[in-house]
Amino acid sequence: MFLTISTTGSPERPATDLGFLLHKHPERAQAFSTSHGTAHVFYPEASAERCTAALLLEVDPIALVRKGKGKGRGGAPDAALAQYVNDRPYAASSLLSVAMSTVFKSALSGACKAMPERAAAPMELRIEVPALPARGGAELVRKLFGPLGWTRVEAEAVPLDETFPEWGDSRYVRLVLEGELRLADALRQLYVLLPVLDDAKHYWVAPDEVDKLLRAGEGWLAEHPEHKLITSRYLARRWGLTRQAMERLELVRLAEADDLDVESVDNAVDEGSDTEERPVPLAVHRRDAILAALTAAGAGRVLDLGCGQGQLVQALLKDARFTEIVGLDVSVRALTIASRRLKLDRMGERQASRVTLRQGSLTYTDKRLKGYDAAVLSEVIEHLDPERLPALEFAVFGSARPRTVLVTTPNVEYNVRWETLPAGHTRHGDHRFEWTRAEFRAWAEAVAGRHGYDVEYVPIGPDDPEVGPPTQMAVFSLGTAATDETQKEAKAA
Repeated sequence: MFLTISTTGSPERPATDLGFLLHKHPERAQAFSTSHGTAHVFYPEASAERCTAALLLEVDPIALVRKGKGKGRGGAPDAALAQYVNDRPYAASSLLSVAMSTVFKSALSGACKAMPERAAAPMELRIEVPALPARGGAELVRKLFGPLGWTRVEAEAVPLDETFPEWGDSRYVRLVLEGELRLADALRQLYVLLPVLDDAKHYWVAPDEVDKLLRAGEGWLAEHPEHKLITSRYLARRWGLTRQAMERLELVRLAEADDLDVESVDNAVDEGSDTEERPVPLAVHRRDAILAALTAAGAGRVLDLGCGQGQLVQALLKDARFTEIVGLDVSVRALTIASRRLKLDRMGERQASRVTLRQGSLTYTDKRLKGYDAAVLSEVIEHLDPERLPALEFAVFGSARPRTVLVTTPNVEYNVRWETLPAGHTRHGDHRFEWTRAEFRAWAEAVAGRHGYDVEYVPIGPDDPEVGPPTQMAVFSLGTAATDETQKEAKAA
């Protein structure tokens, strides 16, 4: 990744003052370690008349994969290769923004003890980015930079291959900005708009990103005609963070309109109370649906197969109708966390007698799991390789044979409604697959037919008329003949 910042000057006001403002000496080439590679700062030219500072980021693709977002095995077939073969080492993106914030931290803040007046004044600038990904094309580049005071905004589309012009243009542009701006303002604009144009971030967008956006956007973002698009893309389309940022930007606009401080405008809300209705998390919808199905089945002795960190076991313990609860998981670490969550070491004897945590695999038969009223596999099957599903099927439906089995799994059709989830990717890095509603029903009906169960389906979460619910649940119930046979086997044993 490459970016240059140039300025002109005179003997009285030399262009090499740029070195003071960037806090990088023009006569030295410097290297800085970043979380995803090495950033180099050097000056291709440095004279009183003209000075150019260059930022070159050498991306370490291995570090990028290790520290980036995990990708599931159930995504696109080339997902694993795409982590290593991509445009990240070459095209300006959020990686370059992070490098700028590391290398030019003081310049971004506008601080310069040596030349405070020079830092506070506009200067002639020319900024070039040879390869900038632009989802929206050159027109969007001009819409984003045009209102920010630049006299020239040139976004030249880069062809896919100059040898074959009929192939058309790529999604990359060569960006040239010219104008008279404060250096700090120009750097802040680039810091925000580079990842906005790429429309992707290489790191998880946490709540503190709202503060970063508002700090970098101070003085220009609130009044920008495209502030909604900028905010949404910068925050990776996380609607909760986007709404929070938009509300704060609205306060800034109101304060500027009335020539007031933001704090004096934002004084009408009692922070001690929160009357806003918040959406119910999907995990809560899922637990409520499972508890309702178990109650409807009249289950008292329940297996939580693949119990993880014990969230469902904890919910079951709160209802006295569930007299015996067994949590089973292959991970000792998960069981340790579940034990802490449940406070088993401090639990009363009567309550403790209702719950047991066991280490075990769901793909092996276990005599200890026989004779229970119900078994729950909540968000479990998608963590198994497809070739292991028959083993799980026999262990649960063929060997343990509880009267009721509940299976929940993501509905892959709903993934298009998750704004932050890239196309072709699964919801979790460990998911081996995610099924459509038809695929899930085909599997469930085949399992039910082989083992004498009836099966019904329950949507969990908002049931979208086009793509269905985010989570799908199958409720398996032993048929009458199968129940009688199971009871005979239990008496014989």
